[in-house]
Amino acid sequence: MSDNVLLPALGESVTEGTVTRWLKKVGDTVAVDEPLVEISTDKVDTEIPSPFAGVLEQILVKEDETAQVGAPLAIIGSGSGASAPVAEPIATPVVEVPAPVAAPVIEVPAPVAAPVIAAPPVAPPVVSAPLVTAPPVTPSGSHVSDAGYVTPLVRKLASENGIDLTSLAGTGVGGRIRKDDIIAAATGAIQTIPAQAVAPIVQVSALRGQTEPMSRLRKVLAERAVASMQQSAQLTTVVEVDMTKVAQLRSRVQADFTARAGVKLNFMPFFTLAAAEALKAHPKLNASISGENVVYHPTENISFAVDSERGLLTPVIREAGNLNLAQIAQQIADLAARTRSSQLKPDELGGGTFTLTNTGSRGALFDTPVVFLPQVAILGTGIVGKRAVVVSDEMGNDSIAIRSMVYLALSYDHRLVDGADASRFLVDIKSRLENAAFEGNLGI
Repeated sequence: MSDNVLLPALGESVTEGTVTRWLKKVGDTVAVDEPLVEISTDKVDTEIPSPFAGVLEQILVKEDETAQVGAPLAIIGSGSGASAPVAEPIATPVVEVPAPVAAPVIEVPAPVAAPVIAAPPVAPPVVSAPLVTAPPVTPSGSHVSDAGYVTPLVRKLASENGIDLTSLAGTGVGGRIRKDDIIAAATGAIQTIPAQAVAPIVQVSALRGQTEPMSRLRKVLAERAVASMQQSAQLTTVVEVDMTKVAQLRSRVQADFTARAGVKLNFMPFFTLAAAEALKAHPKLNASISGENVVYHPTENISFAVDSERGLLTPVIREAGNLNLAQIAQQIADLAARTRSSQLKPDELGGGTFTLTNTGSRGALFDTPVVFLPQVAILGTGIVGKRAVVVSDEMGNDSIAIRSMVYLALSYDHRLVDGADASRFLVDIKSRLENAAFEGNLGI
């Protein structure tokens, strides 16, 4: 008896999914709840576990093909029919007992990619010589990876840096070796060379001179970005904020906060809390336009941008206006980690009413972020850096001091939000951060 494996519902707004990789091949034995296939949607990548135990007899949806929710993806049975459905091209004139011998033919579309393993030995020996001497980097807690299945980009990057794929444990889904694993290994190798003996090494991208199709996620992001820019009137207002008192508070409570909350206290929870509080007083920034009506949202569901291997994703901190700094920090750490490991549920990426994007995490002063409909505003936070500024004391005397400063850039939809609205919102956030009265909001 055989059973169909159906594409399950992956979220309220998800109607279809694309097969990115089969984790089993035809003829393999599968246990209940064992990862069977990777599915990509316009919101998230996820593994689909097998609902049945048995033998994978037939794959109905190949890699890079799209199926609707509820459609059959594969057939799992006792194994007696493993070869019969797949012998169409070769077994037509020889449909007798030897039919099961034709089973290996269907391994061609399966994602084994074994022939590609021969590629690394061909890598230029000149690049690998100085780098192979370093010990392999094995990320803590990662699974033993299948070095035979890596993307061409990762394989080329490994070849250029002299990295032995078989010595690495991948941090991707199912132990897959990712680009970050190669970079980590290469960095570890570079650090073993005496600093005075080498010139700065430029990490040459494996994408130079290449052409590749856009991923499904990148296509969706591109379409939404263009649609947002075409359908809304966007502009940006920037303010400068003195974060010195917040920085001092962080230093003072960091050890106790980390011990009690289980996560470090960085600047992002402060920005999130200050924004959530300001949204309560400025509902225009926490609204959306529906036809000729303005919908003011009852809660502050703050999306925050996460730079993942697949692209920019924005998980949501729900009801952020009711959370303290510890709860916000814990949610940021959890959601960001699960975003990067493709373990988010699709619904965790939806329902945001306002967005924060931490441009400063990569060293930028500020940018002019794009508002994604149906939201009407997004706040970009730049790098918090020390610089000389003019400060005034209680008597009005000016002096130059070293302060921790940051730029906050608010992009908004001018169809609803005016410049004065944006300025008032930013000034309230600025005042909250500069006063730094967060001791009662630590949550520890």
